[in-house]
Formats: sequence, C-alpha cells, structure tokens
Amino acid sequence: MHARSSVAVRQRAELTFKHNRLHGRHGWLRLTPAYSVKVVEDILDAFGRDATRVFEPFSGTGTTPLCAAYRGLSAVSSDINPFLVWLGRVKIGSYTPRIARALADAAETIAADLARDPATRRGCSPPLKNIERWWDETELRFVTALCHDVSRRRGKLGDLLRIAFCRSMIALSNAAFNHQSMSFKGARGRALPPRDVWRRCVAQFRLDAGTVQESCLDNPEGAATVELSDSRAVNGHGRRAGSFDLLVTSPPYPNRMSYIRELRPYMYWLGYLEEAKQAGELDWEAIGGTWGIATSRLTAWTPTDAFVPKYLYTILAKIRRAPAKNGELMARYLHKYFDDMFHHFVAMRALMKRGSSVHYIVGNASFYGHLVPAERLYADQLERAGFKDAQATPIRKRNSKRELIEFHVRAKG
Repeated sequence: MHARSSVAVRQRAELTFKHNRLHGRHGWLRLTPAYSVKVVEDILDAFGRDATRVFEPFSGTGTTPLCAAYRGLSAVSSDINPFLVWLGRVKIGSYTPRIARALADAAETIAADLARDPATRRGCSPPLKNIERWWDETELRFVTALCHDVSRRRGKLGDLLRIAFCRSMIALSNAAFNHQSMSFKGARGRALPPRDVWRRCVAQFRLDAGTVQESCLDNPEGAATVELSDSRAVNGHGRRAGSFDLLVTSPPYPNRMSYIRELRPYMYWLGYLEEAKQAGELDWEAIGGTWGIATSRLTAWTPTDAFVPKYLYTILAKIRRAPAKNGELMARYLHKYFDDMFHHFVAMRALMKRGSSVHYIVGNASFYGHLVPAERLYADQLERAGFKDAQATPIRKRNSKRELIEFHVRAKG
C-alpha cells in the first residue's frame, strides 16, 4: 500500500456540497451524506473512460448514479436507508414537460390555498423530539399544513413536490450547517408579525418548487437504479458476481457521526420514522451508526473473523486508556466500524470485474488526540479482501481539526 498522507493539502470548497448547489438535481437537498459532484466527475474522467457499469454501495443522496447516468453509463447504487433510496430514485428519474407543468400548477395551487387563510390551518406534526427547537411556532404551523397538502399528491408529481417540501421545511427551520454536524442557530424571535412570517413561508415554498421545476427536465441518458440493500451483501437486483467495471463511493466516516441524526427531520415528516426507537434500529444496521439503541448495543458487540490490521489494536488500546469516560465505547465503535468495512470490501470484491477499479472517498478521524488513519486501514483491508495496488491520496483538508484530511483511496480488481 502506498499512502501519501503527509502531503500538504488545503480546504477546497469545490470538493464539498457547496459545489453541488450549482448543478441542478445534485443541489436539491443539502444532506450530510452528500459529497461533491466534482469529486465523482474527476474520478469518472480519470478512471471511467472504458467503464460501462458503475456501482455505488453507499448511495446516500445519489450523486454517483446520477453523475454516471448523465454520461450515458449504466449505474446501480444501494443504501440501507429507505429515505435515501427514495431520494436517489427521484433524482435519477426521468420527467416530461407535462410533469413539469403539473408541478408548477400544483405548487401554485398549494401556495395560493395556504396564503388565503393561515389562521385556520391546523394539522399534526410528527413526533420529532424537541420539535419546537427546530421550528418557531408560525413556521411549524406552516410546515405542518404544507406537508398535509403535499402528501395528497402521488406518483412523480408527488415525489417532486416532496423535494420542494423538504427544501422549504429545512429552509424555514432553525437548523444550521456551519459545522460538520447539523446544529441549531436559535429561534428567530418575534421580529415580524405572524401573518408576515406566514407570507415569507409561502414565498419560500414557491421559490423551492420553482427550483425543482427548473432542473427536473434535465434527464440523464444512462440507466440508473437505486435499491434498498446492505453494503455488506452481494445479492440484489442488477448485481451479479464480476459484473461491474467501476466503483465510486463515499462511505460513512469513522467519526461517530450518525446520519440518522442528521436525516431525522426529513424522515419524520415524510413518514419514514414514527418513533425514536426506529431511528436507533436503523442506525444499528448501518455501518458506523451510533444513534440511540445503536450506542447501547455496542457494549455487547463482539468482533467477527474480519481482518483488522494489528496497528489498529494499538490505537484502540490508547483510546481505551484515554482519561475520558467513553474511551471503551469509542474503541468498540471503531473496532466494529472496521470489522464491518472489511466484510463490505469482501462483498465488493465478488461484484467487481477483473481489471476493474474501486474508489473510496473517506476522511481520517481523531479520538482523544489519537489519530485513526482510515485511509491506511482501508488500503490494507482492500488488499486483504483481494484487491491490488491500493493507494491513498489526500484531496482536501476538512473544516474542523487541523489533522483531519479527506482521502481518495483506490485499488484495482
């Protein structure tokens, strides 16, 4: 394995979601699982010229299958989260001018109806914990009413309206994205009368529906699918042993960030979650999940027969000895993460053709001052799983701690 992790790198905004905002469907929703269109495009330019079938085992927001489909390639992606599967399918979908006109008409009908008499609007908001922290009173009433009106639409029109709803729902919330994890910017207070706030909410929905309409006709030429599946499994629709030329993905990083935590507002409003226990169960099934019950279950987890490099055990021992109450828990979390990733790499080796290439965008991590070289661990595990010539190249500095770097890890099938 050849790693070049000491090369000086800088923060590069074009390699983050900020770049996606300028690229139509790629910018529909700003979610934590998203990574840059430019990263995928650069990999496709350098390694995908002879590829015909692309696989993405951590589909997330569907960046890789959409990029591949825009190039006329065949792409299959999968995710364990049903909300992300829905989102990916909507993004890679094909839409007609008739659907675009229907979207404009339906959005205007909903907006005009909501604007008529806000005082009478009622409805049930989802059981999202501390929901009043997410939305101020007027914004919450509006989002509740909007969700009720949008949910009555079905088919492709309903899907596009839900994208517009998700954009408005988060834009009208107190969520902030100035940190690697979603945080809160605090309540806005009573600077405006409720009726003026309501008008602003209606205007936001009109704006978001227009944004979705503008890009929905930019249909990809290639064939892409997104399926619900575990990234540690080989079986699935469109997946046969040795059937893919190229794999491009960005898995969850080993930084104990829960994607379920980040996605809760979307999943509760759209009906993918009804109680907190479901979030914990789904996070436990995912690689790197640590939300709710997924954390408590770590205490009973035991390693499998997965290959884990010896130097990781040295790092885990240091984390366990750290003067912090969660040292043992963090060590278990990291051990399980790389245990799961090795099973994933073995499953991917069975899917990839001989001579294929795999590409992972992943960041390293730091726990209690101890660096976890995810890029080196990935490369070593990839080679043990049967891939060859694994390399790790730093691509950008992340926005938090100085030592945290994002890497492009690649290997040959």
